[in-house]
Amino acid sequence: MAEQLAQLADDRALLGRTSTAERVSDILRSRISEGFFPPGTRLSEDSIGGALGVSRNTLREAFRLLTHERLLVHELNRGVFVRVLTVDDVEDIYRTRTLVECAVVRGLGEPPYALDALAGSVEEGRRGAREGDWKRVGTANIHFHRELVALAGSERTDEVMRSVFAELRLAFHVVDDWRALHEPYLARNHEILQALRAGDRDGAERLLAVYLANSQERLVEVYRRRVGEDG
Repeated sequence: MAEQLAQLADDRALLGRTSTAERVSDILRSRISEGFFPPGTRLSEDSIGGALGVSRNTLREAFRLLTHERLLVHELNRGVFVRVLTVDDVEDIYRTRTLVECAVVRGLGEPPYALDALAGSVEEGRRGAREGDWKRVGTANIHFHRELVALAGSERTDEVMRSVFAELRLAFHVVDDWRALHEPYLARNHEILQALRAGDRDGAERLLAVYLANSQERLVEVYRRRVGEDG
């Protein structure tokens, strides 16, 4: 915990002079996604509030926001914890992803599409793979899907999926072999990108649907083995 608190102290500069619960929640969301606070970790109000230099009320509001996003859970008389997902949670995350991401691709207008950010995520994943940094590859993969959703041009959809992707990162943190989890999707991301470059929305949607089904199957298998749930 000492290392995590030191990292949070470094984040104080991000708060600036107009510290708000939203900014605190942004910092904590990022740190949770990065694995600094793994699932099941109890978050101390005193320690975290002191590291960030914010009031107890501000921190509690940030905790409330992240609880609403399903990243934290409040347990009576015990405190606030980083949420531990169940197999049902993982399956529901993928159900939501399939509904939203496939609908975004299906609803795209006529090509060409603005794909620079999507292409950048593909290249970032490749760089991470070349360096053997598989957590970086996982982050690039999340960015790929975030940029895919952004093609809809909908702030509301972006906001909904931001929470979904943050929850997904919680599931990733129970995985030991990040390479086995993420490496197969480097090529698949590129295939989807190429289909969109060619203006083939139907083909991109088919690739995406199979991609998400396979990804769910692999993650649920790992999750059941690690968490010991039977679904």
